[in-house]
Amino acid sequence: MAKTGARQMLGHNAYRSILEFIRDGVYPPGGRLREEEVAERLGISRTPVREALGRLQEKGLLQAAPGRGLAIATLDTEQVFELYAMRGELEALVAQFAAQHATSAEIENLQDLNTEFAAATSPREAARLNRSFHARLYDAARNRYLRAAVEDLQETIALLPKTTFSHENRLQSAAREHSALIEAISSRDAQMAADLARDHISRSLATRLAMIRAAAA
Repeated sequence: MAKTGARQMLGHNAYRSILEFIRDGVYPPGGRLREEEVAERLGISRTPVREALGRLQEKGLLQAAPGRGLAIATLDTEQVFELYAMRGELEALVAQFAAQHATSAEIENLQDLNTEFAAATSPREAARLNRSFHARLYDAARNRYLRAAVEDLQETIALLPKTTFSHENRLQSAAREHSALIEAISSRDAQMAADLARDHISRSLATRLAMIRAAAA
C-alpha cells in the first residue's frame, strides 16, 4: 500500500511538473515529448512519467505525434475563443460567490497580492502572481466544484504560448481590473463583481488575439 501511494505521488508530481514546463514554454505547443527525456529532467524513473503523460493525453494536453510518440497539443483560434468564453463565465461565478463569502482577511490578502502583481518585474513573475491572485479568489468563493472546474480549465490555458503579460501595458491594465474587482467584492456587490470578472477575461482574450495576430504577421 505504501509503495502504491508513493508511486501515485510520483505520478502526480510528474504531472504537475510537466504542466509547469508547458506553461513556462520549456515544452512549446507542437513540440515532441520524449518519455526518457522527461524522466531524466525530473530525475525519476519512466513509470511515473508514463502515467503522467497518459493523464495529460486524456485531458487533451498532449496528442499523438506523426510517426511515434507524443507532442504538446496546439489550440486553433476557434478553440481559444471557446476556452475564454468558458473561462469568462466560470470566473464570473467565482467573483459572484467571493462577493458573498470572502472574509475581510481574504479581501486584504487579495489587495496585497494585487500590489505585488502590479510591481512584477517580468511577465513570468506577473503570470505566477496572477495565478496566486485567482487561486485566492477560488478559495473565497467557497465552492469546491466550481474550483475544480476552473482549475481544470486553467490547465488547458497552459497550452497558450507566452503569457498575455508579455504584451505591452497588459500588466498595468490587469492590475487596475483586479482593483475594481476587489472593490466590488469588498462592497458585497455580487452582480458587479461577476460583470467585472467577465470583462477582465474579455480583455485578456483581446490581448491574446492581438498576440496571435502579431505572431502570424
